[in-house]
Amino acid sequence: MLYADGDKLVFRFDDHLLWIEPWAANAFRIRATKLASMPTEDWGLSSKPQTKDDKPAIDVPADKGKEATITNGKIKAVVTKRGKITIYNSQGKKLLEEYARHRRDLTDPKCSALEIEARELRPILGGDYHLTMRFESLDPREKIFGMGQYQQPSLNLKGSDIELAHRNSQASVPFALSSLGYGFLWNNPGVGRAVLGTNTMSFEAYSTKALDYWVVAGDTPAEIEEAYASVTGYVPMMPEYGLGFWQCKLRYWNQEELLEVAREYKRRKVPLDVIVVDFFHWKHQGEWSFDPKYWPDPDAMVKELQEMKVELMVSIWPTVENASENYPEMLERGLLIRSDRGLRIAMQCDGDTTHFDATNPEARKFVWEAAKKNYYSKGIKIFWLDEAEPEYSIYDFDIYRYHAGSNLQIGNIYPKEYARAFYEGMQSEGQSNIVNLLRCAWAGSQKYGALVWSGDIASSWSSFRNQLSAGLNMGLAGIPWWTTDIGGFHGGNPDDPAFRELFTRWFQWGTFCPVMRLHGDREPKDGLSTAPGGNNEIWSYGEEIYEICKRYIFIREELREYTRSLMKEAHERGTPVIRTLFYEFPDDRRAWEVDTEYLYGSQYLVAPVLKPGQRKISVYLPQGASWRLWGDDGKGKTHEGGQDVEVDCPIESMPVFVRV
Repeated sequence: MLYADGDKLVFRFDDHLLWIEPWAANAFRIRATKLASMPTEDWGLSSKPQTKDDKPAIDVPADKGKEATITNGKIKAVVTKRGKITIYNSQGKKLLEEYARHRRDLTDPKCSALEIEARELRPILGGDYHLTMRFESLDPREKIFGMGQYQQPSLNLKGSDIELAHRNSQASVPFALSSLGYGFLWNNPGVGRAVLGTNTMSFEAYSTKALDYWVVAGDTPAEIEEAYASVTGYVPMMPEYGLGFWQCKLRYWNQEELLEVAREYKRRKVPLDVIVVDFFHWKHQGEWSFDPKYWPDPDAMVKELQEMKVELMVSIWPTVENASENYPEMLERGLLIRSDRGLRIAMQCDGDTTHFDATNPEARKFVWEAAKKNYYSKGIKIFWLDEAEPEYSIYDFDIYRYHAGSNLQIGNIYPKEYARAFYEGMQSEGQSNIVNLLRCAWAGSQKYGALVWSGDIASSWSSFRNQLSAGLNMGLAGIPWWTTDIGGFHGGNPDDPAFRELFTRWFQWGTFCPVMRLHGDREPKDGLSTAPGGNNEIWSYGEEIYEICKRYIFIREELREYTRSLMKEAHERGTPVIRTLFYEFPDDRRAWEVDTEYLYGSQYLVAPVLKPGQRKISVYLPQGASWRLWGDDGKGKTHEGGQDVEVDCPIESMPVFVRV
């Protein structure tokens, strides 16, 4: 049965209920369930937007054997009498078609005896469903981007098999941007899988109550991206300290060591915006406070840093040790995640710990109040929300639940709710420019000030290459604030000439990332879990590398006003800070192919040096603009776009072209 219900097109057959409704201009939200009523959660989407556009046109023919249609601006959905959906743009181009192979509609040209459902909701114990959504692969040459952060060199994800789950260095943000002219949000935080095959495409949620996705049609990538941001939220405006250089290492182990590093930057007259107190600055996990043995006077520490115009960021873990002074109260009040079997231990790391339940508003409030008392009140306004990751089993959908008796997993939404705890807390204190550094995010995390970094990655050339694709796809997935550990996290000895080269190339590239942050667990170290790790300041790498790093920090300062304008674009429109070539040049076919260059905003074309020993590099200049190599001071040759040029890349510099 097909019928209109207000502005929704509804299909009902037996226990299957389908809704298609407008959700912002040129977009639909499509939901289906086998429950008695449609679930009400909006997940990654904001509440239904009120637009000035005309109401959608819904056509349900009196002849029940005919198909029905719903049109909303540039997008149109056609639904057959047995519920199959095909989506078109305003030119009649097919964007998405459900993959169904059965005999329920004998008039379907793809009628088949295979008995495969497009929208399969298979019951599982506990009352939820294993969901599989299948689409035709309309064009094997289609290119798909976004989907979050995955550790692979491929920028184009067509042909990929993608886990929809968070891991340390992997972030599932399931928004896809297609070269066919659509954007698609898999609006389900359940752990699952996406297969973007050349024969079929499918999305799975291993435990859920309903199908839920959002699709938009657009004429350009920018139009699609901005539409997506309008329904999932915008990042706050980046504070001024986010525009410069951040210093970090595995762990500064006490107050005096950290202050001495900041003082040395000032003695050398090298700009420094942020320095970081990382993990195990506490006595017990779950107390969210400084251990007075090693951090005797945090107020004085913050005061001295701010006098040097340096902000302090502090690492906060969601873990609660059973030895913590807060554990008994949090247990009694039901503020901790729970397991359906075994001991309540999610992680063993210098103690038996579990996690606070960030999906519980009362737990979010409790943790914020502790952070407010011990950090925020001392002048610390930047938080590194670390360890919200599945490495320690928190995302095992078979163990952790929102509440007893539910199969709906904490799954992929936990990092978003973790960031929300501190965003809501700081907002309540009147702070609007909020930065929360996390290793994972989900759709909509950006509106809670999520700055995602790419996790504990290797210090290697292949890992460096992966970060370029990870950062660009993260931006297209709607997370404009992104960064990486300059030099990689695992290993790397500052005295090793080979690592120095890698570090230098990474540092040059980091200058043109949304946030420029130096971090890493450097060698040599003593191997203890609480060890500070090797030195990781720019003077740790020898005089030659120091001078290169110093020069690039000043380049970042030179770009401060420009970077601020990019952050304003992200805040107001959802525009990525680092952009694929096709984002700015969608009519240039070659721009859709290039994956080793990118644009910092619209004006700077960056060509990272991604191989050891490389001293010349070929750079493609997009068609539709003229370009000049940066540093030529207006005297260098101007190149017309649409061609490759070969330029030198000595160790002292990375090629950057300016749009003329």
